[in-house]
Amino acid sequence: MAQKAPTHAPVTIIDVARAAGVSKTTASDALSERGRVSPATRDAVMVAAERLGYSINRSARSLRTATTGAIGLYIPQVLVRSEHYLSFVYGVVNEAAAFDYDVTLIVAAADARPAYSPHVDGIVLIDPVLEDPMITRLLGTGLPVVSSERLPGGRQPAGVVWSNHAQYTTLLLEHLNARGAQHPALIASTTNSDWSHAIQGAYRDWCRTIGVEPRLEVAPFGADTATLQHTARTLLEQSPDTDALIGAGDGVATAISHALAADGRKIGSDILLASCVDSSDLRAAHPPITAIDTKGGEAGQACARLLFDLLQGRVEPPTAQELPLSLNLRDSTARALDISDDSASARLGHRRDD
Repeated sequence: MAQKAPTHAPVTIIDVARAAGVSKTTASDALSERGRVSPATRDAVMVAAERLGYSINRSARSLRTATTGAIGLYIPQVLVRSEHYLSFVYGVVNEAAAFDYDVTLIVAAADARPAYSPHVDGIVLIDPVLEDPMITRLLGTGLPVVSSERLPGGRQPAGVVWSNHAQYTTLLLEHLNARGAQHPALIASTTNSDWSHAIQGAYRDWCRTIGVEPRLEVAPFGADTATLQHTARTLLEQSPDTDALIGAGDGVATAISHALAADGRKIGSDILLASCVDSSDLRAAHPPITAIDTKGGEAGQACARLLFDLLQGRVEPPTAQELPLSLNLRDSTARALDISDDSASARLGHRRDD
């Protein structure tokens, strides 16, 4: 009977760096042919890697040995109408171009096999939701995956770029309160995502702290204008003393503003209006609408950059990076009282858009 060959632990980039007498970062740069590495050092690292039998980042198909020259970007169809997510896409594409990589758009396929694996070197996800079966398939490919925001209650990808939406939602509520709003209401999203949970949780916590009953309605992400306006009118009919409205998703505040104007309510004095996602429509509205800048383009760049760091072996999974946001104050929340909100707003970055 033939004897079973002995198994050995795989050679790592740390082993190669030690054998070549360089740092892990230098070894990674040499093997990926990036960074400022002298020819002599590069040769020493390559010799050490060959002698040890090192396959460069074999589990993640590193940049140097990749066969596709592309990374994948998965966007659920419902998100394509959002300005935030379009900016995110451009951020991913621009960052990939800096690495001489293409971006392949991955779409959900009802007949995709559980073992489905796109022909890419790594994958970027946008705001993953728990019920999306495509997320499970992509996480099961064995490819390195980076997501914008965490996957709620489930398996996490190799890398996450996240923002503290709860913190900025609280800052927005403090601003509204300082401008005179005692009974703000929230029109949230039905999506089971980390972003949606953070906003709703922060709103409920703030109401509990202040001692007011939450006024919260939900609408599907990407709902049409008529649905959003009906949701806002229903909320105001049930709670007529509501003095501020917050739209969680992209496009909600714009739809609400039209309904409020049609009903004869003056935004910025009769009622305050704000959004948890900024957009060009909010900046161009009359009056311009206060919003949290979720920095879609920067988020896309950060996710792509983190994916390339994983592919190059610069960072080890799992890893997470925070992307700071900002609050843009505009005329839709301009009602002024003698109470100043300077101390609250100074705690987090924000600016006044004039």
